[in-house]
Amino acid sequence: MKRVERNAEVELAKQRCRCVIDRIQELPAASTIITDSCRRTLLKLAHAELSFLSRSSPSSAPLSFNIGHLEAVLYILQQPFITGVSRVCKSVPLLPSITREQRHGCSFKDVHVDVVCTLNRKPVWIIVSDRNPKYLSWQSCHRSKGLKLRIQEVLAATQSTLTLRPSSVILFFANGLASHIQKKLHDDFGASEIELEFSVFNFDTFEESEDDWINVLARSYREACVLDIRVSDSKDAILSSKSNVNDSTTDTAAEKVEKQLQLSEGNAERNLGNSFCSIVLGMELSPLNVKNSESAEPGNVLGEGNLVNFDTTALIALVSGISNGGTEKLLATPDNELRQRFKGNTEFVIGQVMSEIQNPIHVELGRVLHGKKGIICESVHLEFKELVLMCGGPNEKLRADKLINCLRVVPDSPSERMMGLPTTRKLALKNKVVFGTGDYWRAPTLTANMAFVRAVSQTGMSLYTIEHRPRALIGD
Repeated sequence: MKRVERNAEVELAKQRCRCVIDRIQELPAASTIITDSCRRTLLKLAHAELSFLSRSSPSSAPLSFNIGHLEAVLYILQQPFITGVSRVCKSVPLLPSITREQRHGCSFKDVHVDVVCTLNRKPVWIIVSDRNPKYLSWQSCHRSKGLKLRIQEVLAATQSTLTLRPSSVILFFANGLASHIQKKLHDDFGASEIELEFSVFNFDTFEESEDDWINVLARSYREACVLDIRVSDSKDAILSSKSNVNDSTTDTAAEKVEKQLQLSEGNAERNLGNSFCSIVLGMELSPLNVKNSESAEPGNVLGEGNLVNFDTTALIALVSGISNGGTEKLLATPDNELRQRFKGNTEFVIGQVMSEIQNPIHVELGRVLHGKKGIICESVHLEFKELVLMCGGPNEKLRADKLINCLRVVPDSPSERMMGLPTTRKLALKNKVVFGTGDYWRAPTLTANMAFVRAVSQTGMSLYTIEHRPRALIGD
């Protein structure tokens, strides 16, 4: 009987492995959500677990399954508030500079982190436990190093790296946590319970049996406990007092009316485009509020999820003639005239025209920007003005002026962790400044520069970005 039960247990675990493999392959492919490297790592671990179970002998020795841990990691990756996943189930190496006191007398060389990502605009590390709460020990014992030492190691590792340093370490206990251990985590490490809107169930698969019954492999996370341990990093948490902003936090009715009148007048004077006006009218004009900024975090100064950082590609996409009704005119232009006008970029421009006809970019940008406040750093402001002056047509220039008036220009203030990355051909300094300023303000950067985003993800750093398709100025 024990052998039959064991075989049934193994078969169920193998079925769970296959479900996990299928779900990994269904993860969103966008590089701003999870990298291909992370996907490969997860698939490798799931296939390894399946291979182990397939080789399992029918002996009575107890089996140790890792599939539950992988299920919990995958469950986290599927949550909508998790973005910018740059590492999964990897170790973070400790630098030699970490002192023995910081290591708490341990000889560990690196620390395992389950997920490096962005949560609510902040870089975090997530540590996942799928153990039964009854078997979670606080102090080290013959079966485990103990949760206390594990957390000490993780927190020491956060101080060993600048570019990967999180603002918080999130502890996800998939099966819950005993109250006395939760109290120790609070007393010793300042851990506090956070409320995230996790789905309660993770439905893995549906199968039709021979009797037409539907078997559902489902796992409940109703008892899950999520704790947040803040990582001390005063330099990145303090808002720069040099920001050139005022104290108002909301548009007055008069300001909104004035904004509408300005756009209407501009549209009458030039063809700004209805979709462009709709996007700008849908955005908040609110200046940044820096009251009590000396003790406030950038992301909290303006309200949760309220900021979007624009790079130059995003500004151009909004004002481009291609995005604003110029596609038919371009397609009607003789080929020799197009080549004389755009030189070697002709195919690139025509490709954007076809993309615009199939999927108008203002539709997707409107969804992203509605109700948001836009910021641009000084470097982007100057570069955009120069590009529009050199390449923009009269309508594009007018749109550019209207757009800039709706955004807040902030000083170049790249985050310390972004500037900690080496400056290379793929990690150019000017891009580090632009994306780093968004990172400093806890704002996603709206960009078509996915080469830079990929280069950052290859370093293991989690970066909050929103991808859009490129558009060019056409002299409209």
